[in-house]
Amino acid sequence: MKYLKQILILFVSIVVLNVWLFRFNKSTIYRGGDAANMLEEFIVYGFDKPFLYLIGGLKIAAAVGLLIGLIYNKLILPCSSIIGLLMLGAIIMHFRVSDEIHKFFPAGLMLLSCITIIFISNKSKNNVV
Repeated sequence: MKYLKQILILFVSIVVLNVWLFRFNKSTIYRGGDAANMLEEFIVYGFDKPFLYLIGGLKIAAAVGLLIGLIYNKLILPCSSIIGLLMLGAIIMHFRVSDEIHKFFPAGLMLLSCITIIFISNKSKNNVV
């Protein structure tokens, strides 16, 4: 379970950092509505540029926190919880704009990964005597 948690932490962190730092201005099949980049996607959802940067900052900080959590375990639960909640919000936004089901996949996979990280972290915490 320890290795699964570490793999999921690396997976979530790398995916979030890739999306927000390297694919920010790129079109993907997963963008909401007909958006061609991250800003357009947030506009599709009815949000403005400052909110985009707030969410992006939270996701980047939490992803970096997860990586640091590989060494300093106390960061894993709060950081995976933040990313999980933000992914739940992303799923809700996809529903709200009636996106095709394939556009839900990345946020759904990240949410499931974060829930698994939280579950494994809590389970290992409860096994400590």
